[in-house]
Amino acid sequence: MATLRRADPLAAAIPLLLLWIWARVSSAALLGGGAASAAAGGFPVDGSVIELDESTFDAAVAAFDFILVDFYAPWCGHCKRLSPELDAAAPVLAGLNEPIVIAKIDADKYRRLASKYEIDGFPTLKLFMHGIPVEYTGPRKAELLIRFLKKFVAPNVSLLESDSAVRSFIETVGMNFPIFIGFGLNESVITDYGSKYKKKAWFSVAKDFSEDMMVFYDFDKVPALVSLQPKYNEQNVFYGPFEGNFLEDFIKQALLPLTVPVNSETLKLLTDEERKIVLTIVQDEFDEKSVNLVKVLKSAATANRDLIFGYVGFKQWEEFVDSFGISKSSQLPKLLVWDGNEEYQLVVGSERLEEEDQGSQISRFLEGYREGRTITKKISGPSLLGFIHSLININTVYIIVFAVALFMLIQHLTSKSADDSPQTGRARVEPESSYKPIPERASQGEGYSPGDKED
Repeated sequence: MATLRRADPLAAAIPLLLLWIWARVSSAALLGGGAASAAAGGFPVDGSVIELDESTFDAAVAAFDFILVDFYAPWCGHCKRLSPELDAAAPVLAGLNEPIVIAKIDADKYRRLASKYEIDGFPTLKLFMHGIPVEYTGPRKAELLIRFLKKFVAPNVSLLESDSAVRSFIETVGMNFPIFIGFGLNESVITDYGSKYKKKAWFSVAKDFSEDMMVFYDFDKVPALVSLQPKYNEQNVFYGPFEGNFLEDFIKQALLPLTVPVNSETLKLLTDEERKIVLTIVQDEFDEKSVNLVKVLKSAATANRDLIFGYVGFKQWEEFVDSFGISKSSQLPKLLVWDGNEEYQLVVGSERLEEEDQGSQISRFLEGYREGRTITKKISGPSLLGFIHSLININTVYIIVFAVALFMLIQHLTSKSADDSPQTGRARVEPESSYKPIPERASQGEGYSPGDKED
């Protein structure tokens, strides 16, 4: 006689439990992904870093409004160190109101894409905004990377309704970009500039504020446009006129600090500049004398905004300084005016700064420059753009490696052919090879630049 078996309640509940879990996960993905989910084009939007290849790259760029792509090489040590930072940043950026997706592609394997996007070193990060690539040159630690990238998805001009909103805005945007705050200024006055210079600065308008803000930001009437350089602890106020070229001239000048520490990153900020660069070359930009000199240069820069004032240490960037005829035996500090390209000018009688009364010496230097008492010289190295692009291009590396390999193959085949030929009674003398090993590139110091390939 058959017996009836009672159904196991746990077994019966398992399908329902699985269905509930699936529904919850699906709901979370839809709520968290927002607009990105609808336009993901089959790519995951769970906050993970997406691995791309040549067949999926264009589709991914088209699928997301904002996608940060890491062009890496598997053998690159810098790339391996960057990878966990991107993994940590990806879910935070994916959760923004305007999500930023992080993806990566093996640019060493997919060389056609690397060439198309001018990848000249590993790792290279490019942010694609609505399909348009912009090279990312900001910090690479997860927390700072997140703060830096938020700039690109923020409104062109932020509206601040109170003192606390102003303070919160300043704290949120961080120190990586200049900040402009219009107090009592109509938003429409700076809307166009907020769009034009979106990639370079934060723009905001304070609609309601107290006298405390006026005291804190040191302005005594409205409308006023306050510019801040948080990284350099600098502040300027513009009272107008707010029409014509006056406003844009102020914004362009305030995008740079009064004195620019010249290095591989800040040089990129100078590519669109038309102003000449008053360059001060010191022995070590971090020693006490140089720090004090920079303070004097700031005063000169305030009174001469039609020029850019920069400084660089021989110890910090010998290769760059060498282009201006500076060597270890040169007497420093030294002043010159550089056009950003291939020429620079020395002012007769003001080539070197003495320690005493440097303010007066700088004034005489500028006076001599404006009066034309100068000697024009050519730099011995690349221009400004040349320094920016002076790293070895990947394609060049491939060509060199291929040429060396081909040469060695020819040498091997030639030697093998000679070994297989009939031997005579006379001893065969091996010809001296013309091949010499290519010496390793001289060290550029411990600093990392995007073209470094350490492995």
